[in-house]
Amino acid sequence: MSDKGATVLVVEDEPTINQAVTDRLRAEGYEVHQAHDGPGAVTAFETHEPDLVVLDVMLPGFDGLEVCRRIQAVRPVPVLMLTARDDETDILVGLGVGADDYVTKPFRMREVVARTHALLRRVERAAELAATPAPTSTFGGLEIDGPARRVTVDGTDVHLTPLEFDLLAALAARPGTVRSREDLMSEVWGWSDASGTRTLDSHVKSLRAKIGAARVRTVHGVGYALETA
Repeated sequence: MSDKGATVLVVEDEPTINQAVTDRLRAEGYEVHQAHDGPGAVTAFETHEPDLVVLDVMLPGFDGLEVCRRIQAVRPVPVLMLTARDDETDILVGLGVGADDYVTKPFRMREVVARTHALLRRVERAAELAATPAPTSTFGGLEIDGPARRVTVDGTDVHLTPLEFDLLAALAARPGTVRSREDLMSEVWGWSDASGTRTLDSHVKSLRAKIGAARVRTVHGVGYALETA
């Protein structure tokens, strides 16, 4: 299924950037709506019911993180965050409230377009994964209930975003085996080319913070593996 004709909401308080992103996405065949502050973003989201939101972090009214929390509480939707700072803490907070990906300003417009395409394809990929849920697996104190999409660590529920769960399930499907970055990006995100993006690394860091850093092993230059002990 093509993502052409999908509805996108662009939330950015800088008029020049907002219009530039809007014009480019419209040229790509998307229906695009605009908002310029936090309250306006939530209203526009409820009015236009977009398939994807391009969301600046720094906004008047209330910031993009709060916007993300509020819209995800209404209806889960892919969010591409725009951030002026390549700060790991800010990025992890954004992923934690439901953002799926991010680009750092100044960005190239073709990068925003590529991420938009990828995130909309990711929606289709998520539907495929949900149709064939992962089995229930236990690794030490880590339990992954595939059909219920529930994770517990030492008996305590752990809240994972949909992407974090799918990433964990992909690692758990071949426990102890190193999964390459390319394989993980293809399987979980539907990306054919993972070069030039730190999205996977950021999601791994967020996942580690929730299930324990030692449970996901890094093999530098290759990828990641789920530890079974």
